Amino acid sequence: MFKSGFVTILGRPNVGKSTLMNAILKQKISIISPTAQTTRNSIKGIYTTNESQIIFVDTPGIHKPKTDLDEYMNKQSYNSLNDCDLIMWIVDASLEFGGGDSYIINLLYKVKTPVIIVFNKMDKISDEAWFRENQNKFLESKKFSSVNYVSAIDGKGIDTLLESITDNLEEGPQYYDGEIVTDSIERFIVSELIREKIFLLTKEEIPHSVAVDVDQMKMEDDVTMHIMATIYVDRKSQKKIIIGSNGQMIKQIGSLARKDIVMLLGNKVYLELWVKVDEGWRNNKSTLNRLGYK
Repeated sequence: MFKSGFVTILGRPNVGKSTLMNAILKQKISIISPTAQTTRNSIKGIYTTNESQIIFVDTPGIHKPKTDLDEYMNKQSYNSLNDCDLIMWIVDASLEFGGGDSYIINLLYKVKTPVIIVFNKMDKISDEAWFRENQNKFLESKKFSSVNYVSAIDGKGIDTLLESITDNLEEGPQYYDGEIVTDSIERFIVSELIREKIFLLTKEEIPHSVAVDVDQMKMEDDVTMHIMATIYVDRKSQKKIIIGSNGQMIKQIGSLARKDIVMLLGNKVYLELWVKVDEGWRNNKSTLNRLGYK
């Protein structure tokens, strides 16, 4: 009997949703950074064995919206709750149960989809008694189909988690070819990889004010992919930070991004980056649509 289904990954910002999906797939599909709200779009990761196919849907972290972009990100998460076979709620095991968790529980009560809870970052737990007491606050709030404990950073508990997910899925078809690990187009993943490096190299208000649009991907010869991309920011002062003194920051962003893009495409890459100021783009619906936040 072959099992299959769509599993929505839900959780607050920075609980390790993208890190866990990448660890399961053993491939970088969703970008990660220490900055909250790194993920902006729902991204599918496809895990296939001889017995099952699990289509994970990595969603943006649910948070209090401040801009139209934030509203878009939350809607991405909300919409996926009813369009899946199973919800996998990821929580940071090292953080105390709080108002954000209560908000998510209230959302889960509104859907009929079964829910499993996954306590991630178990490697950070040093006080076992505190964890058990904190865990009970989650488990007493709602009935879950299963309870799981993992550490996405070192891979512990992932095999058991996959068994638990499969147990909670019904018999079904294989939706994707077994070699496919995501249905995201290369242009989108390239833009995400560039944005990830900006998140990693800049601080404070810069990451949330940045968007990346890939203008061109063209093979110049049999071995080299020429990529042109534009980095959009809110203000002129942010443009100066992205470019950096004597262009050092944008060179570093390009260098780190190019390494990941080469791994993705399997080609040599010539990457050109440009920076453009588009004031208030996060509250401009036409700009959001153009950048793919529809």
